Amino acid sequence: AVEFTPRDDPFLPSLLTFLGVYLGLLFDSTRNPAYIEEAVATLRRAVTFTPVNAETLDSLGTVLLSLSQHTRALTDVEEAISVLQAAVKVSPVGHGPAKTLGDALRFRFEITGRLSDINESITAHRCALGVEAGDLLLSTKLSSLGKALARRFEHTSDLSDLEEGVISLQRAVELTPDSHEDLPRHLCSLGMLLELHFRRTGDLSDVAEAISAHQRGVDATPEGHPGLYIQLDNLAHALCQQWHVTRDPADIHAAVHLSRRALELALKWGVDPSRILGNLGVSLERRWDATGQLSDLDESISVKERAIELTPKGDSQMPHRLYNLGLGWRARFDATGDITDITKAISSLKQAVRGISDDYDRLEGAQAWVGCLKAMAPRSQDILVALDTTLDLLGKVTGGFEHTIRTRHIRLEGSATRALEAASIACNLGRVDKALEWLEQGRCLVWSQVNHLRTPLGSLHISSPGLAEKVIEVSRRLENISLSREHSHIDMPLRQKISLQEEARVHLDLAKQWEELLRQARAIPGFESFLLPAKCATLLQNLPASGTTVIINVYKGQCDGIALRAGSDEPLHIFLPDFSEQKAKQYQRDLRLQLKTRELRISGEDLGVDGERTARAMGSYRGTRGTPIRRILLGLWTDVVSPILRRLDILVCSFASCPRIWWCPTGPLSFLPLHAAGIYVPGLESESVLDYVVSSYTPTISALTEHVFKDHGIEERVSGLFLTSQPNAPGVSKIPGTTTEVRSIYENAVKNGIRALKVEGGDLTVHECLSHLEEFSSVHLACHGYQNREDSLKSKFRFHNGTLDLATILQKDLKNADLAFLSACETGTGDERLSDEVVHLASGMLATGYQRVVATMWSIGDSTAQEVASDFYDYLWRDREPGSGSGFDGSQSAYALHHAIQKLRGERGDTDGDILAWAPFIHFGY
Repeated sequence: AVEFTPRDDPFLPSLLTFLGVYLGLLFDSTRNPAYIEEAVATLRRAVTFTPVNAETLDSLGTVLLSLSQHTRALTDVEEAISVLQAAVKVSPVGHGPAKTLGDALRFRFEITGRLSDINESITAHRCALGVEAGDLLLSTKLSSLGKALARRFEHTSDLSDLEEGVISLQRAVELTPDSHEDLPRHLCSLGMLLELHFRRTGDLSDVAEAISAHQRGVDATPEGHPGLYIQLDNLAHALCQQWHVTRDPADIHAAVHLSRRALELALKWGVDPSRILGNLGVSLERRWDATGQLSDLDESISVKERAIELTPKGDSQMPHRLYNLGLGWRARFDATGDITDITKAISSLKQAVRGISDDYDRLEGAQAWVGCLKAMAPRSQDILVALDTTLDLLGKVTGGFEHTIRTRHIRLEGSATRALEAASIACNLGRVDKALEWLEQGRCLVWSQVNHLRTPLGSLHISSPGLAEKVIEVSRRLENISLSREHSHIDMPLRQKISLQEEARVHLDLAKQWEELLRQARAIPGFESFLLPAKCATLLQNLPASGTTVIINVYKGQCDGIALRAGSDEPLHIFLPDFSEQKAKQYQRDLRLQLKTRELRISGEDLGVDGERTARAMGSYRGTRGTPIRRILLGLWTDVVSPILRRLDILVCSFASCPRIWWCPTGPLSFLPLHAAGIYVPGLESESVLDYVVSSYTPTISALTEHVFKDHGIEERVSGLFLTSQPNAPGVSKIPGTTTEVRSIYENAVKNGIRALKVEGGDLTVHECLSHLEEFSSVHLACHGYQNREDSLKSKFRFHNGTLDLATILQKDLKNADLAFLSACETGTGDERLSDEVVHLASGMLATGYQRVVATMWSIGDSTAQEVASDFYDYLWRDREPGSGSGFDGSQSAYALHHAIQKLRGERGDTDGDILAWAPFIHFGY
């Protein structure tokens, strides 16, 4: 009909459109590339006649998307997106091809990895859902939205995306009749999302449902259908996932059988079999794990090599297949010890890391590369290159500025030990400088990012004032949106989800602007390392003039101390052979049990209103059965602290001459009281760290050196102390001692001429408290504290009139902050899943600008808190110089806390209960 229709016939564009659509459908059913190429040519011709016809543009965009999915050519998908965007513009609002545009954007994301594409894809799909449609069309829209949400989850690890995606696909399946041709596709997508959910949650029911969905997809696909091989391959993959948990040989045997059948069908239909070959290779390797039959591993390697041979150069899947092949070579080396295999593994993994575009996959490859080098040549300098690559990728993978702080924390949960492993290897190679750099680069990543946004730009202002102003503007907006942006959830109305999607787009745009500004700054001579991870020589600058900073890195069976002193050209390595990660974790478990049995740790069964415990502490430290705290402190003293002090030639001292020491522990050591390590025998003279040094903690070396560098006089107008007591916050127990504590401190402050303000209970709102933090250089908060173990940014102080959480605190950037005394429970207790992120209220106050913070590692007694606080401030005011004015100076706060604790020890003793009363108080900062 097209051939015999005159060029000027008004029906020709419609005929061309119908023909193009039909050719596209033929391609879908036959996978013959000639059909899709002819479909594109036909529809392009149709568009020349009607360039603003929405239907024709929609059809052309659809076949271009099919072509791009066949060729995986970026130019094809970009043309598809451009055409579909034009179709949307000429369509009635809400009635354009939003769903197809969303699919095209998702596919471009799969090629490029650009987060903006998947965000825009989800926005398009949500807009498509906003238009009423019948069940079949609605099911297709829901399916597309579910797949886009799953892809974003893989990039951001936001579980709410995945859960909404699963629900969308489940609804799509429900709306699709059993006999409809779309049902297998929806079931396939649902199965894949359930597998993702299983990998995140470990819930075996997820993978069982995934297998059920894939099996239904296979059953619903006719034997001669060209898409059957995909269904079989996906079912094989799900069975392989289930085998990881059940170790049922039937699962992995079935997976191999299905992969072989899928391969036969793919070859029959003339489809590129490389994807199936890759999956078959993985299944064969897993079967080798199950059976020990080396022939399976040999075939696995052979199949993976064949997949690589069939993969075109430049294909985005090539590096992933090299990665899987490298794992196969490594497995055979472990089985046979053949040095050729490990050499090939290293070569494959190195190529994979260089070629993979997705940073997360590159990081996995780099980790495997490091593992192979450790196995073949653990003292090779090549391992330093691999570790450098790993640590460079870690910051990118665990979350850049385009993510909220909460999302960055979630992504960090699986990366906790990478910097610790790298540092231990560097120490073994005699490169303690690299160990220091990697620990700084790979720990406290989120705090480092926050600090970057608040970095003073004096030098940049001089060199490029316009650029500096742009950096300040973007950093402020980026920080605000990172803290305040809300996350969507399943029950949220569609309109609100679309609004949040727009916020995410703005957030991503700001992150891109930030990266571009950094690029411009680093192009200026002298600013090449602007806001890059600090090198060792830089870290050794601006150390405290007196005292020592000690990082203690523990990874598996190795423990290393790294000591830094002002004026030293290099760090000092202190090997600690008698301590290990296993010991640290055992001490951590023992301490947790001790605290729980004495009701000094908030736990599930102790929770009250809103899931929080109903007491600041129990007030008594009564004896109970359990692992004595003294045994833990003895182990820390014998294996860790005492060897460090001896190596540093630090001797027993009188209080006035005690040197400072800043502890920077890693991993499980972060939850143990190094500042109280010692030998405590009731009735006999004890020996402890308190006899040698005045202890403080620092999250990182950079955090400490930045405080030293910024240590300037507090402006006289704000120098002073703000105090509040909150004895009767709703929903928790009364703590009347806070009132006595604050009134006593305030009265003594006034007597000593200190500028001070006291606001009690219901007279203070959260907003007013934040204002007072800006008006006074120091703050004393006596209230209930709560460490949220599910979402650390929701850790908070409870007031009569609301709560002050960590996320809100972090929105402040206090230029004249000095001391924060947090007289509340667990203000220095971090999240065990993020031990090296040091996420607690005390570190939040440091990030806000406070130079020093007094906090607590576990619950404190009401009366004990009063005693410690009173003696602490008495010490500070006792040493005030005459004529020092009305300002408040917290620079001696570490000595003041040391004095208060020693006084309490002298009054009470060193029984387990006594130690648990004074040991929770700790000092952070300069």
